[in-house]
Amino acid sequence: MNSKLNNSHLGMPDLTSTQIQNPPQAIYIHIPFCTNKCFYCDFNSYVLKDQPVMDYLRALDHEMELTVQATPPGVIKTIFVGGGTPTVLNPQEMEYFLGSIRRHFPNWDSNIEFTMEANPGTTDLEKLSVMKAGGVNRVSFGVQAFQNELLSGIGRIHNTDDVYRSLDNAHKAGLHNLSIDLMFGLPNQTVEMLDQSVTRALELGLPHYSIYSLKVEENTLFHTLFQRNQLPLPNEEDELKMYLLLMERMKKSGYKQYEISNFAKPGFESLHNITYWRNEDYYGLGAGAHGYVGHQRHMNIKGVNPYVEVAKEKLPRLEQYTVGQAEAMEDFVMVGLRMLDGIRDQDFTTQFGADLEIIFKRPLSKMVNSGLLERHADGGGYRLSDKGILFGNDVFGEFIGELTSKP
Repeated sequence: MNSKLNNSHLGMPDLTSTQIQNPPQAIYIHIPFCTNKCFYCDFNSYVLKDQPVMDYLRALDHEMELTVQATPPGVIKTIFVGGGTPTVLNPQEMEYFLGSIRRHFPNWDSNIEFTMEANPGTTDLEKLSVMKAGGVNRVSFGVQAFQNELLSGIGRIHNTDDVYRSLDNAHKAGLHNLSIDLMFGLPNQTVEMLDQSVTRALELGLPHYSIYSLKVEENTLFHTLFQRNQLPLPNEEDELKMYLLLMERMKKSGYKQYEISNFAKPGFESLHNITYWRNEDYYGLGAGAHGYVGHQRHMNIKGVNPYVEVAKEKLPRLEQYTVGQAEAMEDFVMVGLRMLDGIRDQDFTTQFGADLEIIFKRPLSKMVNSGLLERHADGGGYRLSDKGILFGNDVFGEFIGELTSKP
């Protein structure tokens, strides 16, 4: 997108002159190590064996130091540690890492949400206790399915017994705000198999579930197999049945679908992910991490050793650019509509000093007329309709380039 777009045709001044940004209150930190590479994964991750883990953690510590010097933080409300698999760190490495966060970002909100991703089988009681002592209060486990044959078929190294053992260890460590990820549309997965996984997931009574459809990404084993017509995926009709089934079952069990792929008991929505969906600022730390601070988006150097070498001396940026007003407006709508509460006219006006109805008149009208968007009951904004939830990508696509592609 063209971040240098002149906004005069939109009838508004530049964002940088109309809005004073508050200090960031959210942090994403990337731990790029894994026990193995899953067949569908295109994240910036590397098999742990022979990796310079402590060198990486020391470089990450230095990036934190340089980051807060450049942009002092506000009161931190959310921290999210992703990967990779952060829980491949051993207890001593984990303690060092969590100590770095405390040292450089000491001012935490009393109700901070501190999430760490985990792989079942990499979370014994000792490690989880270190996590709890270091401030982690929410753990998201990558379960994906409750059939061992499906797990091995997507390259996961854990089995269903590991899931129950890991959740039990988390509770013993005093960690009760737990979430699990499930996937649908997997190779050889049937609607009945998904139904079984949802049943077993709901039996756990957790406060939060994320349920994603498989996307075949480039530079993965699954993409290679897909290109060879060797990936036995469910057909589109069955995949739609899977999504409808999981939405119905989660709703009946008292979980609110607050975002296209996320379900929670009241009060247990992921505050960190909501930061993204509201297009708010957040620090991005670690190899390959993305951040958004003061209208600047950046991506860090991806490779572990290159990251370590650069982060010893300076901020390890691979690229950085200013997000112009038009691009920020598109982002606001696209990510905001992922949440089922949708977007509000007043929030748009507060952030941009402009009228949502005027700026996006064409795509809003088109999506409402097609039945994919609907007005809030009070007329103060838009959200996905029941039909729109099923075709969210079609809705979001209408807003891509609506402003930034104009000359």
